Amino acid sequence: MNERVYRASASAKVILCGEHAVVYGSPAIAVPVSDLRATASFYPNQVDSLRVELPDVGEAWIWPPEPDNHPLALVIRETLAHLGEDDLRGRLVVRSDIPIGGGMGSSAAVATAVVRAVARALGHTLSPEETSSLVYRAEEIWHGTPSGIDNTVIAYERPVWFVRGQPPEPFYPARSFTLVIADSGVSAATREVVLDVRRRWEQDRPRYEALFRAIGDLVRQVRRALEAGEIEVVGPLLDENQRHLAEMGVSSPLLEALVAAARAAGALGAKLAGAGRGGNVIALVREADAARVAEALRRAGATRTFVTIVRPEPSSIAHATPSVVSRS
Repeated sequence: MNERVYRASASAKVILCGEHAVVYGSPAIAVPVSDLRATASFYPNQVDSLRVELPDVGEAWIWPPEPDNHPLALVIRETLAHLGEDDLRGRLVVRSDIPIGGGMGSSAAVATAVVRAVARALGHTLSPEETSSLVYRAEEIWHGTPSGIDNTVIAYERPVWFVRGQPPEPFYPARSFTLVIADSGVSAATREVVLDVRRRWEQDRPRYEALFRAIGDLVRQVRRALEAGEIEVVGPLLDENQRHLAEMGVSSPLLEALVAAARAAGALGAKLAGAGRGGNVIALVREADAARVAEALRRAGATRTFVTIVRPEPSSIAHATPSVVSRS
């Protein structure tokens, strides 16, 4: 028996530099993590309705659910409306190996994979711009007032330059570069950390605004280096970013230990990624050193590590038409 499957996937993302300062008008850069992905598989005509299954979280429902404000229900509805379609029947199975709540864009990746799979199942191919716009609407349900950086990085699967109040700007590095990402195993509420930084800023504005300006300056240097292919220049800039974040009060003893372990193992530079006080550390490495740095991070306390390569060209997975597979 042959079974037709329409599949699509989307990558994770990580902030390379500029977190916290970006809230106060400085730029930030985010990059795709193409080796961690969410996947949506659509099996047509297996049921006389649209059944959405999320086995990773033990959830399943018939579309539209009651109430119908589930973010994936919204993104399915918006996608159908955008395509001028009103009927879709079958099983939509959504899986993800992206850590939830780790600042790696899990929700945006899931929504992107769903948009792509639904469009392909109905015979359409959406541009990255269209996909990003549809996913942003789902992100508004998940996060209230999203910056737009997650859906842009993931839909284009390219590095993105972001300044608050301006459209995110995808760009290409001139050379590939390799990141080792280490999960500290400690969760920290982004909102609480961001609010604490705001309280500190209100109490000592000159000091914190100087920190934000310094971070903004180094983010600009990182972009210039990436676009010039000067990857080795980026490492010390990430180290400098980490020093500013520590001075800002968002690092922790464990994050500092992980950063130090990465550098000692040969990383070109390392820093926390995201809100801080938990979450992830990223290390810029030579590809040949990735395994050694990852092992050093695990020995220093990371619960798991991921290695990813950010490439000068978009991922073929992201921009190719999602495959249609027949299998027996």
